Amino acid sequence: MIRAEGLAKHYGRVKALNGVDLEVPTGSVLAVLGPNGAGKTTTVRILATLLRPDAGNATIAGIDVLARPDEIRKVIGLTGQYAAVDEYLTGRENLVMFARLYHLDQATARTRAAELLDRFALTDAADRQTRTYSGGMRRRLDLAASLVARPKVIFLDEPTTGLDPRSRNGMWDVIRELVRDGATLLLTTQYLEEADALADNIMIIDHGLVIAQGTADQLKGRLGGERIQIAVKDLAHLPELAEIAASVGSGVPEVDQESHSVTVEVRDGAASLVEFVRGLDAKGIEPSDVELRRPTLDEVFLALTGHRTQSVHDD
Repeated sequence: MIRAEGLAKHYGRVKALNGVDLEVPTGSVLAVLGPNGAGKTTTVRILATLLRPDAGNATIAGIDVLARPDEIRKVIGLTGQYAAVDEYLTGRENLVMFARLYHLDQATARTRAAELLDRFALTDAADRQTRTYSGGMRRRLDLAASLVARPKVIFLDEPTTGLDPRSRNGMWDVIRELVRDGATLLLTTQYLEEADALADNIMIIDHGLVIAQGTADQLKGRLGGERIQIAVKDLAHLPELAEIAASVGSGVPEVDQESHSVTVEVRDGAASLVEFVRGLDAKGIEPSDVELRRPTLDEVFLALTGHRTQSVHDD
């Protein structure tokens, strides 16, 4: 449904995009993951016909994005990083306005607005000015506006930035519903959990370059097997913890002073965990937390880029 090859955009010496390729099959979700300034929004703006690339080409539903932008706009919906609603209009008036901009007649516009208000649980607030809405309500209204014309393809540029955890989970539910209805989504995010929870495929981008792509499982698999993570209450025990981890694990232990924990890759998860706990017992160390798990997307990102991106728990 979405295909791009060699997208590049430069601003002087700054290479916002430096040859990005991507494909999004019909009815799937591609999460473009990366920190601020990685090139995520530039990619969306090019695909949504708001920005011309310096090089490369793209198609949406078989339509050339650069040659036929007017036709592209008929099949896409876009929700940006900030809610693009008029705060002095009511929720209903905002949706009717968007529908009229899509050339729907007045009666059809009001019917479509009512449908979307109901779908996004905004009916009770429909006739209030949107300046009285919470951040989560504004984001839902903004997403509703992008769906007025029933687009085949939806671009969501960091749709949950700034939302509290409850509002973010509500937005995730809405996104899942759109996919169940057959929409094709390209979602940009700097939240690892968001990509893991919503995407069929993930593309990691940094400094305008695609550095990895695949399913969450495929990306995690690049880092090898399971990990043991053990935390202690007393920071003074960390050196001993690291020593035990080095003897049990198959890699170099990662020591985290902040969380009072040590993480190490192991070949045989359950057996290694038992050995690790026995080592703690022999030294009289009582752990505060013990976990056997697969690699996280955060660890994948760190291994690929040398730095971490953002967690939904950071806000």
